[in-house]
Amino acid sequence: MQVHWHRRDLRRHDNRGLALAAGLHGERSGPAVPLFIFDDAVLDHGSASRVRFMLDALAELRAEYRARGSDLLVRRGDPRKVVPDVATAVDADRVVWNRDYSGLARERDADVRQALVDADQPREAVHDHLHHEPGSITTNAGDTYSVYTYFGRKWKDREKDAPYPAPEADDLADISGDPLPSLADLGFDEPEGSVPEAGHEAASRRLETFCADAIERYEESREYPARDDTSRLSADLKWGTIGVREVYEATTEAMAAAESEAAEESVEEFQAQLAWREFYTHVLADSPRVVTENYKSYEDPIEWQNDSEELAAWKAGETGYPIVDAGMRQLRRESFMHNRVRMIVASFLTKDLMIDWREGYAHFKNKLVDHDTANDNGGWQWAASTGTDAQPYFRIFNPMTQGERYDPDAEYIHTYVPELRGVDADRIHSWHELSDAERTAAAPDYPAPVVDHSERREDALAMYEAARGESD
Repeated sequence: MQVHWHRRDLRRHDNRGLALAAGLHGERSGPAVPLFIFDDAVLDHGSASRVRFMLDALAELRAEYRARGSDLLVRRGDPRKVVPDVATAVDADRVVWNRDYSGLARERDADVRQALVDADQPREAVHDHLHHEPGSITTNAGDTYSVYTYFGRKWKDREKDAPYPAPEADDLADISGDPLPSLADLGFDEPEGSVPEAGHEAASRRLETFCADAIERYEESREYPARDDTSRLSADLKWGTIGVREVYEATTEAMAAAESEAAEESVEEFQAQLAWREFYTHVLADSPRVVTENYKSYEDPIEWQNDSEELAAWKAGETGYPIVDAGMRQLRRESFMHNRVRMIVASFLTKDLMIDWREGYAHFKNKLVDHDTANDNGGWQWAASTGTDAQPYFRIFNPMTQGERYDPDAEYIHTYVPELRGVDADRIHSWHELSDAERTAAAPDYPAPVVDHSERREDALAMYEAARGESD
């Protein structure tokens, strides 16, 4: 038997490590014993929405195994002890898992590997979470890229593997497992916001629906949150309820079916977003410090203002900037936020409120069902002008013009800010210019802006210039 240790690969389909354990490629091995471990060290970094999604995905995965005469072994404890113990209990010939690239995951995996060495149990880790693992796309000098453009070109030109086959009954061990724990058993309350349907079946439907329609207008429509023309696959890719090869194969089929140059360019743009995901993971693998430290060095520390009342208003969606508040309320309601709006709210926090990006990152980590260390960290540091390939410090989004440009009819704002539903779009987009009396007449329950954007823009520029050593 071969144990496959599931982590961020909660699927039977297109799972390289599972296919290896089941003997579906390479040398004959298997049958596979599927294992999942609830690790308290990982749960300490969890959130209600993500753990809810994970449990739902595990329930579907277990049902798939049971339908094939097998099961998912579920344990709770320290993987350094649990993995060798399970391998011994089932008399495994080998333990297989798919690599993960965060600092915490790499430390855990190194410890488990050593525990298996000490127990004289064979083991193998393979790359599966990405098309091209860290270290495989580098500069000519062999360094990790810090600029996406050059990385993206190489990523696009590299051959992509086809999806791996899914094991069936004969490839899986005849075992039975214990029940899954509840959210409360794991120490979490129910999430504040809704959580999307989890599992490979739901992910496949999302992918199929997206590739049948919205992908052909993705390049232009993806920036407009009211249109909802994005794939909504971010949580699936984070938890591995769908494989990256399966997703890419679907995009190549959409490319072949495209009937216009614009449609082809849209498919390419979506593929570029997959490359961005890998770019940030390569950066994290090379520089795990970025989770808590600025990637980009300034001559002096940035003197963030970190006003607690302004931070609270941002979290609550009560800043008086409609597009910002709509985004923060979508986050609370759906455990999700549209990507363009993520950029707007991140810029607002770091440059209008002058609050440390780590505060925003921590809030997103607590609320987003699709929180991914590499992607979220990369996005926050991009917005804060502290990260790899970040926007220049002097590029400061105007939240009002961003709202007018990407939500011109205020459809998105009307959806998530009910106080403004009876207010026309022109008045919403000029909210900052209205008098107190005009605001009270239009929407008495919606707040005035907490800060003046023009004034804070100048303050933020001074803050960054001081950190760069450019102040007088």
